[in-house]
Amino acid sequence: MSQWLGLSGRTAVITGAGGGIGKAVALELSANGVHCNVLDRASELVDVTVAEIKKNGGQATGHVCDVTDEAAIEAVAASIKTCDILVNAAGLVRPGALADLTTVEWNDLLKVNLTGYFLMARTFTPHLIASGNGSMIHIASISSTNPQGSSGAYSVSKAGVVVMSKQLAFELGSKGVRSNTVSPGLVRTPMTEAYYQVGDVAQRRDAAVPVGRVAKPDDIADVVTFLASDRARYITGADLVADGGFSQTLMSSVPRPGFGD
Repeated sequence: MSQWLGLSGRTAVITGAGGGIGKAVALELSANGVHCNVLDRASELVDVTVAEIKKNGGQATGHVCDVTDEAAIEAVAASIKTCDILVNAAGLVRPGALADLTTVEWNDLLKVNLTGYFLMARTFTPHLIASGNGSMIHIASISSTNPQGSSGAYSVSKAGVVVMSKQLAFELGSKGVRSNTVSPGLVRTPMTEAYYQVGDVAQRRDAAVPVGRVAKPDDIADVVTFLASDRARYITGADLVADGGFSQTLMSSVPRPGFGD
């Protein structure tokens, strides 16, 4: 447990904590002495994460909760006495260019990736203010600033998350609550694992990242944990990019005769 981060004794609420980045965040926060409220819509995944945290000597409480369900969110909030840290990590990705999406497909994705984040932030704001040292961290994406081919609604939703977080930082800063986003690049999670099972996609993705590999959920969890801590006490309204340098490779895709091409 790191005393440097000063997180011991605090309480966190983490959505999407049944797998991927959300689970990694719950495991890392709990390893630093945080009591984690593990939220996911799949009860079996909640149970697995809670059991793993407890096996490692941490504290956790599981809640089956769909972030699109206002009543379910409010029920969780009513059952939790304190919340110092809110991590919005639930996510959904679906293929489809904007011109090809139905209104139902558009709404279904934004309900999870943007409206769900808003509902969690709004509901837990009183807890975070009462904490006197509240921190919200929302998982965004480099897709928020780099349109993603054939997945337009995802990019739009993540751009909305970034601006929502900045708005929350402005509105809640004077009340002792910080709000930041973390924008990962390529991350190998259960949600994206199918991509890596196709041909040489895993190798090609690794090669596309300057540090030589795509991220693991733990890489992102470490950034989230820092932002939750007192070491980030003067950081709010920020978007921390954690992509191994991938977003800096744009110009390498453009032919430049005489410059090694």
